[in-house]
Amino acid sequence: MAALETLHIGGVWRAAASGATREVLDPADATVITEVAEGGAEDTDAAVAAAREAFDSGPWPHTPVAERSALLRRFADLLQRDREEIALLESRDTGKTVEEGRIDVDDVTGAFRYFAGLVLDGSGGRVVDAEDPDVHSVVVHEPVGVCALITPWNYPLLQASWKVAPALAAGNTFVLKPSEITPLSTVHMIKLLAEAGLPEGVANLVTGAGDPVGARMSEHPGVDLVSFTGGLASGTKVAQAAAPTVKKVALELGGKNPNVVFADACATDESFDTAVDQALNAAFFHSGQVCSAGARLIIEESVRDRFVAELARRAAAIRLGRGTEEGVECGPLVSAQQLAKVEGYVASAREEGAVVVTGGSRPEPSDVRPASGYFYSPTVLDHCRRDMRVIREETFGPIVTVETFRTEREAVTLANDTEYGLAGAVWSADTGRARRVAGQLRHGTVWINDYHPYLPQAEWGGFGRSGTGRELGPEGLAEYRESKHIYQNLNPRPQRWFAG
Repeated sequence: MAALETLHIGGVWRAAASGATREVLDPADATVITEVAEGGAEDTDAAVAAAREAFDSGPWPHTPVAERSALLRRFADLLQRDREEIALLESRDTGKTVEEGRIDVDDVTGAFRYFAGLVLDGSGGRVVDAEDPDVHSVVVHEPVGVCALITPWNYPLLQASWKVAPALAAGNTFVLKPSEITPLSTVHMIKLLAEAGLPEGVANLVTGAGDPVGARMSEHPGVDLVSFTGGLASGTKVAQAAAPTVKKVALELGGKNPNVVFADACATDESFDTAVDQALNAAFFHSGQVCSAGARLIIEESVRDRFVAELARRAAAIRLGRGTEEGVECGPLVSAQQLAKVEGYVASAREEGAVVVTGGSRPEPSDVRPASGYFYSPTVLDHCRRDMRVIREETFGPIVTVETFRTEREAVTLANDTEYGLAGAVWSADTGRARRVAGQLRHGTVWINDYHPYLPQAEWGGFGRSGTGRELGPEGLAEYRESKHIYQNLNPRPQRWFAG
């Protein structure tokens, strides 16, 4: 496959119809990794047509569930075979460390294996008791149809797997559009699906920009479902474009996630160390470019000074650099645009009265290699208020803000004071308090004395402006299915409702 032939339509790798290409940059030094095809509306229409043909006339939707499950397992095995290659590819493309890339590959493998097993459960449908021996009534599940899958740049392979795995398990066909910034691991995914034996036309890939590719996918009358993960503004456009055709829409739109720390979680040196360490991971993992990042530290006032000082000390010691280099703990931001966005949030926070405890700028050239990359120093902002822009908006960078509380009620009020509701955490040695607070948080995932882990068996999604629908878990599979009630009369007789 030539470097520029990154569109996969109807089982064929091809260049864009226009011949356009796009450079893919290494965020660690801003150099060109490769070029990919820059698809457009014409390519998108061709991909939807191929997916439509494969669904309406191809074998995949009618393939026995056991065979679909087996293919997903074969694909998972291929992922593990190519684990190191994919991890390196993901590191170069996104800037994350290679170890993070390896974790991503393992998580993707787990997602495919989970849905391979889940789809076998209840595959015969659900028998409904009609309270009549002459009636056989059953609810069965059928694939939705053609799915448009639009994924973000921060976790290209992982976010694709959360959509592709259940879509295929349910028997759908799809058109997949990765972020134009980080498309490389997705191209590899499509190659492995073909190697696993997926029929031609089932998996289609269009590399290109959100407008026109994502926009056309969202509005296309040949698409039955659109699943989007990304920012709020783009997600709103997807929903608006999909509305006239009344297709199913699933949106995961990020979050502004609270990490609530009570003083009793810091009562011993060991528990204090753990809480600080986890707050560091919550905020700065993958340079904060995580939809569930614990960007809002909400801490009890009595331990605030000690906690923030230690958090800032450790944040300043984080080793920045190219993700493929030994000893690097945090890579660059994904692009020059994202770097400028983060700088803008810190500047506005300063103007509104926040205090920069550490970070707040690009690192000195002598402190990071290569110096030409999109690096930003891990930043702690103290004395933040609820009305600040840096508190209200998703920064998607290595920034943690600090807010304080005195009472449990105040902590809950602060944590819920956001338009988003994706994730949050509660730290407390008091089990009753921790569960009580967790129960009051309006967020789709709440961790108690932990941060960031997720399970493919458990649904993922948010409240409020964090989106609609759920990925992973049984509901993640249900997104890609339609329920049909089949009512069979085993002994039909005249009703004589009408006398004539």
